[in-house]
Amino acid sequence: MSMNQGYSQLFQSLSSSSGNFLADYASIKSGSYAKLMKAYYGTGHTASAGSASAKSDSRNTLDKILEEKKNPTVSKEVQEANSQLTEGIPKLKSAVSALQDEKTYTNTENGQSATDKVVSAMKTYVSEYNNVVTAAKRSTLASKTAYIANIMQSTSANADKLAEMGVTINANGTLQLNEGKLKTADLSQVQDLFSNNDIMSYGSKVTSRLEFAGTAPGSTNKTDSTDSTDSADTDKTTSSGASSLKTDSATLASDKLYEMIKDKDGKNTYDVSKILSTAKSFVKNYNRMLDSAESSVNSGVLSNLSQIKQKTAQNAFALKQFGIDVDGKGRMTLDEDKFQSSDMSKVQKFFKNYGSSIATNASLVDYYMTTNANAANFYTAAGAYNVQGSSLFADAF
Repeated sequence: MSMNQGYSQLFQSLSSSSGNFLADYASIKSGSYAKLMKAYYGTGHTASAGSASAKSDSRNTLDKILEEKKNPTVSKEVQEANSQLTEGIPKLKSAVSALQDEKTYTNTENGQSATDKVVSAMKTYVSEYNNVVTAAKRSTLASKTAYIANIMQSTSANADKLAEMGVTINANGTLQLNEGKLKTADLSQVQDLFSNNDIMSYGSKVTSRLEFAGTAPGSTNKTDSTDSTDSADTDKTTSSGASSLKTDSATLASDKLYEMIKDKDGKNTYDVSKILSTAKSFVKNYNRMLDSAESSVNSGVLSNLSQIKQKTAQNAFALKQFGIDVDGKGRMTLDEDKFQSSDMSKVQKFFKNYGSSIATNASLVDYYMTTNANAANFYTAAGAYNVQGSSLFADAF
């Protein structure tokens, strides 16, 4: 067997068993990779096992291979893709902002109609969107491409609404605009779809993902043009916040929290201070979980986070009656005086359903963040990005 054939067989074996580069990298760091290679070529698989020069050549080749695995050479094409992705993200964010601006939907004094302005803004959005998606396919900046995949998933989920305004999705995930159809579309529907006042709108979700992609680790330098997200600290924080929220939600939904106690006059009453303390903890951990979980690239986390936000948005009016306000970004604030003056029987009835539901999703956020938090878990062995729950763009990355 030739030396090249030996290397080929070994790498094929390693590839099938490891599944991805991170496993190789872990082996390199621990030294087991080198031991395996040296053991392989120390058992007669070299071209001339008894030859000192052959052994020397084998070691030199081995060192070169190990060095390449530790510090991979990135092609010029990949470097350009990394640069284009990094530069394209803020441009796409700006394009989304234009479609969220109320001025885009009003006629101007110089005679430019709202329709013309929307068409122009949408053309820019489609162009910048396609540039980012195309660059992401060739990029090695995993912590950025993961967010782009999330955006593509949101786009897919809104495919029908986009189609109504002349924007269709190509097989490769890029967009195509039919200007004629957009000109006859209801502009209020376009504005609603991209609204920044609704945290659940398509535009808000795209903006959120772009913000995190823009701040995610990444470099256009040749020596540092691949990256992986070290999410241990973030995962720990999110997991803890979700776990605490789960406990608080379940407590607010329980009958035990609302058991009557005797007041100073011997009358039955609620332990308002105890209920208030739990509500304060609920609000704190709700915001804490959102602050951390929104930066996750785990689709399990994001799916359940989306459900939590949606349930809260749907119950915003009821929460407000108890002194819990929800702002435009989905964060909560608690008016303690208003909460304490609320009818605790109504608080109990409300959280019986809402609290139990939030506890379920918070538990799943905790589960996904704890067991499947690394962004690399969303990439197949072939380097394809796997969006859970959808195969539309399974081969996009």
